Amino acid sequence: MLPAMESSDVLLIEREGAVARLTLNRPSTRNALNEELIRRLRAAVLEVGEDPSVRAVILGASGEGFCSGADLREGLSASPDRTLDERIDELHDVVRGIVHAPKPFVAEVNGGAVGFGADLALACDLRVLSSTGYIQEKFVKIGLMPDGGGTFWMPRLVGIGRALEYLMLGTKIEASLALELGLANRVVEPSALSETSAELAQELAKGPPLALAQIRKAVRESFSGTIDDALKREKSGQIGLLQSADLMEGVLAWVQRRDPKFSGK
Repeated sequence: MLPAMESSDVLLIEREGAVARLTLNRPSTRNALNEELIRRLRAAVLEVGEDPSVRAVILGASGEGFCSGADLREGLSASPDRTLDERIDELHDVVRGIVHAPKPFVAEVNGGAVGFGADLALACDLRVLSSTGYIQEKFVKIGLMPDGGGTFWMPRLVGIGRALEYLMLGTKIEASLALELGLANRVVEPSALSETSAELAQELAKGPPLALAQIRKAVRESFSGTIDDALKREKSGQIGLLQSADLMEGVLAWVQRRDPKFSGK
C-alpha cells in the first residue's frame, strides 16, 4: 500500500486524500533521469497504479524544470550489469505504468518537459503547464529519435504534419502554443500551477473510478481498429458499469440532489 512507500532524495511522494503526488526531485539537473530516479519512479508509478485508495496521480517536479530527459552525464550506454536494451526497458516500464494504470495521471509541467521528459508528460492523461512551461522532443538535436512514446502521442494529439515538424526539428512548443494545439489542458501562472493541478486531480479523484478506468482504456485503444471495434469496447465496458454499485450511487445522489460518493465497486 502507498502509505508504506517512502520519499527519497530524488523522488518525493505525498498524499492528499485520494490524490498521490510524485515529485521528481533533482532540481540542479532540471530533474534529469538518472539510474536511481528511474528505478524509484518506476516502482512508485506501479504502486500508485495498484493502490485502490489512490484515485488520481499528479506527476510534478521540483525547481524550474519538469524533466530534461535522460541524464546525459550518466549516459545510456550498456553497463556491466545491464544491457542498453534493459536500460531502455526500465524507462519504458515507467511509461507503461502510467498508461496502463486504471486511474488518471495529471502532468504538472513547471518548466521544460524535454526529451524523455516530454514523453512522460505526453503519457499522462492531462497536462497543466505554467506560462513558462514548454514541451520539446529534442532528441533529434543530438542525433537521436524519441524513445518514450513521442512518435505515438505527438501525431495523435497534433496531427501528422505538425508532429513530423516538431519531432524532426526538435521544436520548442511554448505553453501558449501547447494550449492551442491541445497538448496542454490548462496554462496558468507559475504561482497557481500547484493549486490548479491539485484541484483538477481532486475533481478526478471524486469521479467514479470504474467509469474513469473504462474511459481511459477505451480512448487509448481507439487509436487502432474500426468504429465497430470501438463500439464493442464501449458495449463491454458499459455493461459492466451498468451492474456496478457506483451507478446506483450516482443515480441515488442525482435523485437526492447531493454529490455522489463513488466506491469503485
